Amino acid sequence: MTNALPPRFDITADDIARVVASFYAAIRQHPGLGPIFAAHVTDWPEHEAKIAAFWRNAILLERSYDGNPMQAHLAAGNVKGPMFPVWLGLFDSVLAQELRPDQVEAWSALAHRIGSSLRMGVEGFVRMR
Repeated sequence: MTNALPPRFDITADDIARVVASFYAAIRQHPGLGPIFAAHVTDWPEHEAKIAAFWRNAILLERSYDGNPMQAHLAAGNVKGPMFPVWLGLFDSVLAQELRPDQVEAWSALAHRIGSSLRMGVEGFVRMR
């Protein structure tokens, strides 16, 4: 899908796909996060495609993602606020391995803003119950 708006920063859809694949390979090996994801993801290629679409939407401003990240994290039931810094640390390490420093800085800042919002939503939901 093409878009008339410029991307948030210089990155390609192939870069996004590579980062997503590397990140989920790392997730599957992570002793804390791996089991959380494994409890919910039954089709890794499908999950990675959906998350790559999310990032293309967020960065390249495509309109190819159809989902609600907050709802998905709340529905999981086992996603807790303290997991987000671990998730973001792992994501940052993958970004640093896969991308140029300017791309790492821009994507990391965006991921941390999104992660902070998701964490607040997850923690707020738990407090309301």
